[in-house]
Amino acid sequence: MSSGLLPTVSTSLRAYSGPVWNTFLSRRMSGRHLALVAGLVLFFTTFYYIALSGSSPSDLRYIPAIVVEQSENTTALWNSRAEQVKQAFLHAYHGYETHAFPHDELRPLSNMSVDNFNGWGVSVIDSLDTMILMGLTDEFERALPLVEQAEFKTPSRLISEDHYQEVYAPFFETVIRYLGGLLSAYAMSHEPILLERADDLAKLLAPAFETPTGFPYFGVNTINNNTRGGQIGILAEIASCQLEYLYLARATGKKEHYDRADRVIKALAQANVSRQGDMFPKRWNIMSGQALDDSLSVGAAADSAHEYLLKEYLMTAKSDTSSLQMYLRTTNHILTHLLYLSEDRELLYVTDTMTPSWIPTHQFEHLSCFFPGLLALGAHTLNFTLADLDPSTLGPRGQETYELLKAFDLRSLHMWAAEGLATSCWLMYADQASGLGPEDVYMRPKPDTSRVSPFKKAMGKTAQDQMGRLWIDDVEAWRRGGARGVLPGLGDKPPILLSEGDNAIKRRSYAMKRGEYFLRPETLESIYLLWRTTGNPVWRERGWAIFEALEREAKTKSGYTTISNVERTPAPQKDEMPSYFLAETLKYLYLLFHEEDLVPLDRWVFNTEAHPLPIFTWSAWERNKFGIPKPRAQ
Repeated sequence: MSSGLLPTVSTSLRAYSGPVWNTFLSRRMSGRHLALVAGLVLFFTTFYYIALSGSSPSDLRYIPAIVVEQSENTTALWNSRAEQVKQAFLHAYHGYETHAFPHDELRPLSNMSVDNFNGWGVSVIDSLDTMILMGLTDEFERALPLVEQAEFKTPSRLISEDHYQEVYAPFFETVIRYLGGLLSAYAMSHEPILLERADDLAKLLAPAFETPTGFPYFGVNTINNNTRGGQIGILAEIASCQLEYLYLARATGKKEHYDRADRVIKALAQANVSRQGDMFPKRWNIMSGQALDDSLSVGAAADSAHEYLLKEYLMTAKSDTSSLQMYLRTTNHILTHLLYLSEDRELLYVTDTMTPSWIPTHQFEHLSCFFPGLLALGAHTLNFTLADLDPSTLGPRGQETYELLKAFDLRSLHMWAAEGLATSCWLMYADQASGLGPEDVYMRPKPDTSRVSPFKKAMGKTAQDQMGRLWIDDVEAWRRGGARGVLPGLGDKPPILLSEGDNAIKRRSYAMKRGEYFLRPETLESIYLLWRTTGNPVWRERGWAIFEALEREAKTKSGYTTISNVERTPAPQKDEMPSYFLAETLKYLYLLFHEEDLVPLDRWVFNTEAHPLPIFTWSAWERNKFGIPKPRAQ
């Protein structure tokens, strides 16, 4: 790195971050101040649900964010908590620098390194924008030489004497972590080298798009341009690059980047998924563009593809109406077919369906906990209704769903689902002895004896018995009954900590499937977005409880580690610190606690690795150069 770059970095970072660069004042909070904060949380939470339960059907409309006046003491409290998150990041990143740089990730118990994402220093590039947001110029400047010197090559791996195996950069992970990290850091700092290297990396990944549909292959060897993956692609991996390539096209002015994103968008829009209720399933033939199964999910193998439908529409200043149509078709199906209530506690959860009859697995994944935040983001930033969806584009089941949802204000329905799901995601943490959330649980569904749902009429008794009670059926019954009482799936739901000998599934309405915690960000992402869209301070307090659990259970001498059993405390520690902990988990916590809105939702969208990219409008010149149709009148 040339010394001439350093003033540019410092100036541009300070210009971006503003008050982030001010030194936080450390203040000891008295019990009286903490009691005030707790009282505010209780008051606004109680007020919200009392107001909701007293609504009539004609009043069931989206409620904008509560505006909470902060006192000087509460402002100091939250800024001090943001500072503690910054110190956690420094502890983890400095441990990485000391023991693992320039390799991919730190093993924070053994203080060893691992190259599990191409060996290009993913923890550095994934962390660049977190450093910028936290005002960490020294760490940022130390990172730039790695970016400048990176060759982005996938060297062969020696597997036996005189025998080497080709290595392939996984396209999806490389795009969201490396390309997204470079582009976000460029958008915030305007350091030219970051855009140059992003452009270089995108060129090396270009062979992945050489399919008839434009859906990318699984991986690319960046030395010889060979690809890997065959004809079968996973939804999340083939449809989660649009944000990065569209912004790269805007920043560089290069049509080839736009074309690659546009082909993916068009391939999705042209796909016939009427058999799947107009929702995209997990497995695809990337040569023909045809869906290959009936497995529907917002969790593993699907999650980010649904996310990018909304976010691509937002990032391009709401100009791509085809992405909005796909988002609404998808969420209509999820709200009416994949959301269920648990027995006893009436926890709202989203699950998978694996067959053409949409019989649920009742598995609730940590990965799916990004979804309430996505719903809240859409309801907060868009004034959408069912009228935005063309019913003639829907299949038979999609049209049935459309008719059922006519009775509701769609934005309100999205926000109700967002709050109920986010509460369940938080309870997966609060219910555990460690205070951290498990990877997967099996929910015990609320029995459904009515069988009045229009979606169950064609099913036999066995299939109906496996279904459980769909959330939309209870919401419809609540609406028909005059909207009295707390809306199903919402309301106060206290945590339940088990005692020795307790029947877990009976007391908590779920059983543990996988009890590991992988330092994942999805629940905190939704908590952050619920705080920003509702203004309810209960979400900040929930996030703080999770941060305290991280400090107590996951911290090591050199970083933070995943744990193997969330039901124990002290939790048994593993030896992994994924780069997304620095890129996502700590970033969302910092943004949640910081008093300034550092990433306004009307100016930025996060990629699926929490890398903020700016919202922009295509200019007339860009539209002409890239062949972008003029937007329809809003």
